[in-house]
Amino acid sequence: MSDYIVRAARSTDIADIHALLEPLVDQRILLGKDLAVLYGAVQEFVVAEADGVLIGCGALHVMWEDIGEVRTLLVRDDWLHHGVGRAIVEDLERRARELGLSRLFCLTFETEFFTRRGFAPIGEQIVDADVYSQLLRSGDAGVEEFLDLAHVKPNTLGNTRMLKHLN
Repeated sequence: MSDYIVRAARSTDIADIHALLEPLVDQRILLGKDLAVLYGAVQEFVVAEADGVLIGCGALHVMWEDIGEVRTLLVRDDWLHHGVGRAIVEDLERRARELGLSRLFCLTFETEFFTRRGFAPIGEQIVDADVYSQLLRSGDAGVEEFLDLAHVKPNTLGNTRMLKHLN
């Protein structure tokens, strides 16, 4: 395997991110995202690239003053177990710290991977009532998953809600 780099995504990467995402959406591992949504969130994404080909991606979505979410983290099958996912998460954590975030949330089937990165399963209420009521107004599906709202539970069955405190 050749070397790879992790860099900020560009708008020209979105079609490739979408193509990487689709098989996992079909398997119901990740939630699908329309191209328009991906383009609108391009600044949240980092990509891993080897020889000019996208091999992975991940996004950091800010949810509140101190908390962000790792979203749409995926690595191409032939690049699994080569440190690509770890490198993407480390870059997202660096970006989170630069933004002043102190906690990162994820909703995942890959609990062992995230546990190795310092995440731990969480209970239902991890923000105070005032923040909770503000977040309810976001209309963002990921925030609704974070809040563990009843109407998103069919989409999240089998997933684990995890949190990491950044130092």
